[in-house]
Amino acid sequence: MKTAYQQLQRHLLLLVAVLVVGGCSTAPVQQGDAVVEPSFSADRVLGDDLAYVSDEISDPWEGFNRSMYRFNYRFDKYVFLPVVTGYKAITPDFLETGIHNFFLNLDDITTFFNSILQLSGTKTVQTTGRFLVNTTVGLLGFIDVASMIDIPKHDEDFGQTLGHWGVGNGPYLVLPILGPSNVRDGVGLGVDWAVFTAVQDELGMKESEKWALAIMRAIDTRANVAFRYYETGTPFEYDWVRLLYTTKREMDIEK
Repeated sequence: MKTAYQQLQRHLLLLVAVLVVGGCSTAPVQQGDAVVEPSFSADRVLGDDLAYVSDEISDPWEGFNRSMYRFNYRFDKYVFLPVVTGYKAITPDFLETGIHNFFLNLDDITTFFNSILQLSGTKTVQTTGRFLVNTTVGLLGFIDVASMIDIPKHDEDFGQTLGHWGVGNGPYLVLPILGPSNVRDGVGLGVDWAVFTAVQDELGMKESEKWALAIMRAIDTRANVAFRYYETGTPFEYDWVRLLYTTKREMDIEK
């Protein structure tokens, strides 16, 4: 029986295969807003190996997911990226870094919550230390003092917590705007959002303040993600993203 690590290695090798094939093939062609996929499939090119991955990654809603993927591409191109470009143009680098650190510090709230649920004492203590140091000495997290003094950062969410306790991925799912996910991680996202909202309520934040924070957080997140739709150089970008996301999540849970 293969170990989980060996399975991850197999997935990563297949990911390389997808990229290699993509580099030797014609990528999806953009015709206005439409994206014309290649006439041949990833299954046809990669044969049994990709069929194995397809069996491992449940995607019963592929038609919906591909449509949502194209919607996300258009939203990203015409809404998200222009906003991000404007944000980066008017924000000094030092302030942009500080804002990013601020949101990374907020992420420690859900990491703390999930570290407890995973019964990880080390992660819980280290995350608590990071949050206290950065929130106080680091001026609400704008300065990442914790990293300067070598307190490790962990990233845990409720999807990982469910996976930690043996809950499977469930079907693959492309969420509006948010992108690749699956049923388990979608549920996890909802739980993490509820936890963070409860913290905001305890702090007495108004709805307008919550929305402003959420929008700013989304802009900061997109500004720090290099991925651009249909610029990966592979004609099988949907398959590539699905494989990469699933493999990364498995590795996140295994770590």
